[in-house]
Amino acid sequence: MAARRSSPPPSAPRRIAIGSQHPAKVAAATAVLRQAFPHAEIIALTVDSGVRPAPTSAEETIQGALGRARRALEEAGADLGIGIEDGIEETPHGTFLGGWAAVVDRSGRVGLGGGMRIALPPEVAELARHGRDLGEVVRERSALEEVEIVGTIGWLTRRLVTREEAHRHAVAAALAPFLPGAVE
Repeated sequence: MAARRSSPPPSAPRRIAIGSQHPAKVAAATAVLRQAFPHAEIIALTVDSGVRPAPTSAEETIQGALGRARRALEEAGADLGIGIEDGIEETPHGTFLGGWAAVVDRSGRVGLGGGMRIALPPEVAELARHGRDLGEVVRERSALEEVEIVGTIGWLTRRLVTREEAHRHAVAAALAPFLPGAVE
């Protein structure tokens, strides 16, 4: 007797679009989505965030994640759109790097999730405030070959946590309202 393939529940998203082709962002979102919706088709596409390349506040970073999620949803004709955006935030305790994830659906529902935050060394923070790309800064100051995957977080934590791992948590938090049995 042939094994039957299970089919997705009727309410499960069939097509999910990730608003980036950045390897760490795609890997993070895909890892979470494969657990939550194993039958969904997952696609990644390059979309504009609608914010500057290096957001400098939590609000601007969230707006970037939302912009990516909404554009991915529309451009792919998907059931869910995922956006992930990194940015810096000034606090009385220093300048922090962190990421936000957004999930949107066709009905307008939104889920948001924040990833870990890490203090930037003062010299790195100063460069970031003046628009320098943190990836370039890390490449100049380290021997890391895979900066795109490990990221600034991986450099600062000596790979205890990578950019992909940090984004995974943000995506899972943003996806929570869309999971079967979610609390409303």
